[in-house]
Amino acid sequence: MRFSLRQIQVFVAIARQESVSRAAESLALSQSAASTSLAELERHYDSPLFDRIGKRLALSALGAQLLPKAVALLDRAEEIEQLLQGKSGFGSLQLGATLTIGNYLATLLIGRFMQAHPECRVRLHVQNTSHVVQGVAQHGLDLGLIEGDCQHPDIEVQPWVEDELVVFCAPQHPLAERRSASLDELVREAWILREQGSGTRLTFDQGMRHHATPLNIRLELEHTEAIKRAVESGLGIGCISRLALRDAFRRGSLVAVETPELDLRRQFSFIWHKQKYQSSAMREFVELCRRFTAGAPRSDQIVLPDIP
Repeated sequence: MRFSLRQIQVFVAIARQESVSRAAESLALSQSAASTSLAELERHYDSPLFDRIGKRLALSALGAQLLPKAVALLDRAEEIEQLLQGKSGFGSLQLGATLTIGNYLATLLIGRFMQAHPECRVRLHVQNTSHVVQGVAQHGLDLGLIEGDCQHPDIEVQPWVEDELVVFCAPQHPLAERRSASLDELVREAWILREQGSGTRLTFDQGMRHHATPLNIRLELEHTEAIKRAVESGLGIGCISRLALRDAFRRGSLVAVETPELDLRRQFSFIWHKQKYQSSAMREFVELCRRFTAGAPRSDQIVLPDIP
């Protein structure tokens, strides 16, 4: 072979960072060493892997074809190295999780996974659905756990567990006593919602799509805890996952408002790139997640430690 694993590693880093200097920094190399490594790889095969656009590097057509195979090769090489070192072959795992999953499930699952496989290095990125999908599509993330829809042609989507959003309000709100509301009543309220691009917002908008009256959206926030605090303070009503609210409902600091006219069900899902090599760590983590939620018909019915 006329290429080395180091050259492949440099190529993948540059593809992810779109910059030789940032790639070199991520690999603890000098910029000149990274540039030389890429230049030698391209020269050996007389094939440019990047198009130079100003100071930015964009994958060429060949580079785009090579990237998933290069990532898979590095994943396999890492497993081989782990085995040669007498370890289980669980190298590293780059996870992406959307906010509800990241805040209420992922850290607990990662803790259990690392107890079983302490040699595995796990990194969790908590972002909204669109960012997690982008990370998986660009091979920056090995595995995504999302709560929104994903229609990306290069991504495999596997269902995990059902989830449901619920409208909620503060105990002093007029809707709290009745604990239910019609669509006509809902559109007269001020709303505190998640931002566009989040899976929660997509599910909510789909549920409300048949009602033509525009909503009074007072605040759009990127974090579920911030939405809960804003609703508790009386700024409006909100709509997030029942999973994120079950302890607040138990304490009575927030009140569920049932909405029979709205379908707010959705699916938590696993996503990965269709050309992604399924490492031992990926397969084991997905299996752990499935075992953890087995028997729970909905996410808020999963047995979890109480959150004070």
